[in-house]
Amino acid sequence: MTDVAPIPQTDPRAGYLAARTDIDAAVARVLESGWYILGKEVAAFEAEFAAFVGPGQHGIGVANGTDALVLALRALGVGPGDGVVTVAHTAVATVAAVELVGATAILADIDRGYTLDPVSFAAALERPPVPVKAVIPVHLYGQPADMGPILEIARARGIAVIEDCSQAHGAVWNGKAVGNWGDVAAYSLYPTKNLGALGDGGIVTTPDAALADRLRMLREYGWKSRYVSDIPGQNTRLDELQAAILRVKLARLPAENARRRAVAAAYDAGLADAALERPWRRPDTTHVFHQYVLRHPDREGLKARLRDRGVMTNVHYPVPVHLQPAYRDRVALAPGGLPNTEAAALAILSLPMFAQLSDADVGRVVEAVRASADLALAAE
Repeated sequence: MTDVAPIPQTDPRAGYLAARTDIDAAVARVLESGWYILGKEVAAFEAEFAAFVGPGQHGIGVANGTDALVLALRALGVGPGDGVVTVAHTAVATVAAVELVGATAILADIDRGYTLDPVSFAAALERPPVPVKAVIPVHLYGQPADMGPILEIARARGIAVIEDCSQAHGAVWNGKAVGNWGDVAAYSLYPTKNLGALGDGGIVTTPDAALADRLRMLREYGWKSRYVSDIPGQNTRLDELQAAILRVKLARLPAENARRRAVAAAYDAGLADAALERPWRRPDTTHVFHQYVLRHPDREGLKARLRDRGVMTNVHYPVPVHLQPAYRDRVALAPGGLPNTEAAALAILSLPMFAQLSDADVGRVVEAVRASADLALAAE
């Protein structure tokens, strides 16, 4: 065991401390205002985040990322009797949201970038158990999905596209940020995300003004005017405190994403000849490295050796959704199954990744991985 302080895999507290003066001032501003739900801070954050995503976007703040997906599905009219294609290699929230609206999840395989494989997506449409109304490509680990063929397949069949951008705030595909390509996009603002609140939060964006109006109604009981529900809605509101904090952190996001890319580049260089597989980048994209995910045949051995050296890691995600007890043997799979998904779950490992990692810490991680990867391989 090392006597040096361990390096965490992620550290939301470091993000707070880096912006402490501005965050504390923002919190004080809200507390003193006397208005704590859906006020000026939420409206300002929604406008600022929409502008960050791209021209013509509308932002609708919600309580969390799962609700962001639920509202996106509901706004598009997805419900019982409808199929939604997505992936099993994702946070379970993606699939949970589909079931929360009563729709049927149809899970497709992933490509080498850990995102929806267009070939498997197309196969899932051949004989689906119910008609497919939407697809949710997940921009995982900070890398955009292969949107070109996904959009082509979806548009040809009249299938709505919901981008799950929860791990890709600021990532770019083909010259435009994620969130600009589908009908609607959903973002988690959980504390560990690239843009994270100091509590739960989420936001939905869309270029469609009518859809944005419907989303605003859905998030608060279906109200167009207060206390009168025009449509059945729910309660999923982003609070003023989190919105004020997120405004501070949004201003810092481009620099923090750049730092994540610098950390990833240092990992790439330092691990170039190590006995492991480094992350692959999709061409014509800007990866924002929510996670730096390597592969190793003895993942558990490598994880244990790194822990002994004071380097904390994580597995995102150890059990694909279709193999979890709640979903096993009852969710539909694309023809051919999910071999890439299942293979990835056995080998992936997320190294420390957050914007406040020091160069010295990055060097320690590289040294520890280089020393541990070969040992783990030899012990396999």
